[in-house]
Amino acid sequence: MSTPVTTLNNPRTIRAWAFFDWANSSYALVISVAIFPAYYTQVTSEQISIGSVSISNSGLYAFSISAAYLLIATLSPFLSGIADYGGKKKGFMRFFTTMGSLACISMFFFKGDTGLHQAVQPIGQLILGTGSFMVATIGFAGALVFYNAFLPEIASEDQYDRVSAKGFSYGYIGSVILLIFNLLVITYPTAFGLPGEGTLPIRLAFVTVGLWWFGFAQIPFRGLPADHPGQPIRKLLTKGFKELRKTWLVVRSEANILGFLSAFFFYSAGVQTVLFLAATFAEKELHFATSQLIIIILLLQLVAILGAMLFARLSEKRGNKFALITMLCIWVCICVLAYFVENATQFYFIAAAVGTVMGGIQSLSRSTYSKLLPVGTEDTASFFSFYDILEKSAIVLGTFSFGIIEQITGGMRNSVLALILFFVIGLVLLSKVRIKHSREK
Repeated sequence: MSTPVTTLNNPRTIRAWAFFDWANSSYALVISVAIFPAYYTQVTSEQISIGSVSISNSGLYAFSISAAYLLIATLSPFLSGIADYGGKKKGFMRFFTTMGSLACISMFFFKGDTGLHQAVQPIGQLILGTGSFMVATIGFAGALVFYNAFLPEIASEDQYDRVSAKGFSYGYIGSVILLIFNLLVITYPTAFGLPGEGTLPIRLAFVTVGLWWFGFAQIPFRGLPADHPGQPIRKLLTKGFKELRKTWLVVRSEANILGFLSAFFFYSAGVQTVLFLAATFAEKELHFATSQLIIIILLLQLVAILGAMLFARLSEKRGNKFALITMLCIWVCICVLAYFVENATQFYFIAAAVGTVMGGIQSLSRSTYSKLLPVGTEDTASFFSFYDILEKSAIVLGTFSFGIIEQITGGMRNSVLALILFFVIGLVLLSKVRIKHSREK
């Protein structure tokens, strides 16, 4: 096997790097958002008894997301230190990719058919389904740490935005192609030689994602720079924590950065929870079929692109702060409307609204944070590692709160309504932030 040229800005190397986004974005879109959340509630009992504790299936799913991202957030400082100084980016990237894709494929065996109408769900099926999802999620997020760390190694600083956008576009195109294919298989199973009833077409989607993820990941594994000797792993275990502590000392002394990150933490908890649990809500509360859910996700992806462009233009005219506050107000309205939604038409309208603000709030939050960094900051990787861990921690807070409120009140609608608190806190904190290089004073 020939060794690829790995100089900065080499088109072949950059294309190979972008193909990793093509590979693993299929998990984020097809599994995490579109298919698995609703499937999980379809094949498990509404109330699940684990020992003496009874918990709703949607609550258990929310807690599984919380647990996975809590572990990811805990591991992130270790992984960041290894990625930056260990010289073993590709090896760890391959490890997490292999772990995640195999866990995704193992979801095929999660049928949950037996015991659907029993008070006690078969524990083996619960462990298989919930555990596979958590391991796959950890593999997905773990590999991303090393994928992102490759950017400075393959591109010069003036090319970061262009190369990063290339990866994003590859990921979007690849995941949408696979999602459409799975929509066709699930909607017209007999045309593909599959039975017209049962869960086989959906479970095969898990296999296609795992194979797509692992198969296309071989392109970056062949084309990215080889690992090189670095510091011993044992010396890197605290490196990430030291970098985060150094970043925190800067953040806490900068009122605007601290204020923005505090606002971001709370409103991100709301945003990420909606994205992770929207399909579960639609299936459980409105009884959507899997094919309907996939169509909604495709709608979200299309509208999100237009929304990101719309709010980027609004930001240019009125400033980042005005655009972010506008989107947070829309998010509050979305939660109120979702509480009262009763039919599919109403939910499609809400989904379109979510798509409008979904892409915009994620892209503008990151660019706003960039504008707030101290002038002359060179170690931006540590600042964005801090940002990334904060976002993962927000997912833990949001999904855990969603699950616990449903468990206490007995309804997902109450959990959706409670998310308003996260957006309101974010609004209040953001209103006090002065964003530099913006027309907002």
